[in-house]
Amino acid sequence: MTPSLRPSRTSLHPARPGRTRSHSPAAKPHPRVFAFDDAPFDFEQERTAVVGLVVVLPAYIEGVLRGEVQVDGPDATDVLLRMVASSPHREATRAILLGGITLGGFNMVDLSRLHEESGLPVVTVTRRAPDYGAMERALQKYLPDRPELLRMLHAHPLFTVELRPQPLWVAAVGLSPKEATQLVRRSILRGSYPEPLRLAHLVASAIPSGPVSRSRA
Repeated sequence: MTPSLRPSRTSLHPARPGRTRSHSPAAKPHPRVFAFDDAPFDFEQERTAVVGLVVVLPAYIEGVLRGEVQVDGPDATDVLLRMVASSPHREATRAILLGGITLGGFNMVDLSRLHEESGLPVVTVTRRAPDYGAMERALQKYLPDRPELLRMLHAHPLFTVELRPQPLWVAAVGLSPKEATQLVRRSILRGSYPEPLRLAHLVASAIPSGPVSRSRA
């Protein structure tokens, strides 16, 4: 992983996993993105659901995906890669949006690997600056046997996107800060939060907490 962001060489056009080309997703009039969020859970659960949406920016939903991750587990990156690869919209989709770096507690997404193996830029968006000190203490207390989580936590620096009524904290892999800012701004319909992530959160919130059903809808 690189300690800082460099100008992007990621494709606007359909790319095979592991291959990139040089254009920004925000250059398209209405680019498609994946947006992911996890369902409510408690720490007694073994697994929790993950919802993925395919959205034509800013807010037209073209597809819905569902997966599941282990609570505090190591499989978030693998699950997202499978969900992306399984989507019939994969070849027309230009980026991945995440509402932070974790799913299902401290099941942390390896942003560099997600970018490299999916062939898509990855952008994380949060409303508040993370408390890295508190996160480090929690990782050292509850998951001391997984030192790679500290590396992933600090792998990609955050930058702010100034919006009203409040700024967003953003990290990007495969896009420059300028390109990521353009994509985030393109994704906002009202307020100051990307609409695809807001919609993914609403859908995920409708899934009740508890054991994840194995049935397929």
